[in-house]
Amino acid sequence: MRASGKKRGRKIAPPAIAARLNARVTLEAQADGSIAACFDGYSAGLGKFSAEAIDRAQGLRTGLPFDRFASSSRNADEEIALLVRRLAQRGLLEYRLEDRSGEKDRVVIEPQVADYWPQTPELGSAETIVLSRFAYLRRRGNDMILESPRAGASFKICDSKVASAIAALAAPQKISRLRRQAGFPGLELLGLLVDSKILFKVGGGDGRRASEGDENLVLWDFHDLLFHTHSTEGRQANPLGGLYPYADVIAPPPAVRPHLPGKKIDLDPVSATTAEANSPYVKLISERHSTRDFDDQQPITLAELAHFLKRTARVQSHWTSKLDLDGNGPDVAFTTRPYPGAGSAYELELYLAVANCEGLERGFYHYDADRHALVPIAAGAQELELWFQGAEYAMDVAAPPQILITIAARFNRISWKYSSIAYALILKDVGVLTEMLYMMATDMGLGGCAIGTSNIDLFAKMTGIDFHIEGPVGQFALGRGAKPA
Repeated sequence: MRASGKKRGRKIAPPAIAARLNARVTLEAQADGSIAACFDGYSAGLGKFSAEAIDRAQGLRTGLPFDRFASSSRNADEEIALLVRRLAQRGLLEYRLEDRSGEKDRVVIEPQVADYWPQTPELGSAETIVLSRFAYLRRRGNDMILESPRAGASFKICDSKVASAIAALAAPQKISRLRRQAGFPGLELLGLLVDSKILFKVGGGDGRRASEGDENLVLWDFHDLLFHTHSTEGRQANPLGGLYPYADVIAPPPAVRPHLPGKKIDLDPVSATTAEANSPYVKLISERHSTRDFDDQQPITLAELAHFLKRTARVQSHWTSKLDLDGNGPDVAFTTRPYPGAGSAYELELYLAVANCEGLERGFYHYDADRHALVPIAAGAQELELWFQGAEYAMDVAAPPQILITIAARFNRISWKYSSIAYALILKDVGVLTEMLYMMATDMGLGGCAIGTSNIDLFAKMTGIDFHIEGPVGQFALGRGAKPA
């Protein structure tokens, strides 16, 4: 006879996380036992592997669960783990969280940074979690995407019940309460979202602005941080740059706006003056142009660089002003510099990647505008090379500029005062400073070229500064221009 007692339901295993190749990637095995990843017309070598590992690697097309190789001691599994890591470092994988049947995708994790690796931190029943104020759901084609500018990955939601459960986390929820609710998304997914900073643990607060992150993050508005990360490289995997995405959709817009109706007032007869011919500024404007090729046989000198920085970015004076907030405002420090800045905040900092400068070693430097000095930063040689390669690609040239100036912003300096327009003001300041750099380079007989994008994640690794505290918002190539052939 069987002892009486409560019937126990069959324990269902949690859904597995599987790694699989991005849809645009294929693996090709070579005769010497090496594997190459092929994508978008490029090929990346991944190393040599055994025949068994090469055979098993084909499973990455549909997905290989982590637990089949991550905790195994078999040689083939160790090789697959190495292969998966190398693919992940290049951003060539995605990760699927399958449904209970194991046949359908419930959630697909799409890395946005090259070295993303899924992590599932433990969540206790007594812990409280809530959605980040930077998280958002959006439609992409026929898919629903959950993402955040702070996250290293986006989450494609394939199950509407998951989307509903996540929406309920707009208000803080205890894990114990969530587990009792119908449509509970599972601890694995919640852990992945916490790891990606789309969810965060509430430690005694109400889950509002001050509860999430450090004081620098508090100062960011949602739209500003989203714009910063999605208009630069490093923290998003979307196509970026001059790709002409609508060339097959609409005709190119005209170079000059169509004329408005009405009688025109011709300004040419009254605009010419005798003083114009003698104006040094008019001469500078007429001579200014972008220079992408530099004369490395006669590089810029340290003395020229010092003069250039002094006339464009050096702190000229200090002053303070009382902030009147009902008589309790603090004293706010300000500086004056050669170019105008929004609210005299002067949030912009200059970092110099030096490839070829007479009198200055190759390396990465911060320009201390207050002391008019260069301070070396111990960036790795590989990171510095990648920094130069980004500029070469952006300018479509075969050699790096002699000096690559990165304009970075101390975001809190301007967002402490301005609401909703902080990032817009930063970009306006970048435009003003860039014009100043152009004019000074022209005046000194040097060459310069503005560069439209930079890698905010690589900059963070080179400086050791979190991307939301200080990050690149512009670049400028500087050097002695090569003479036209």
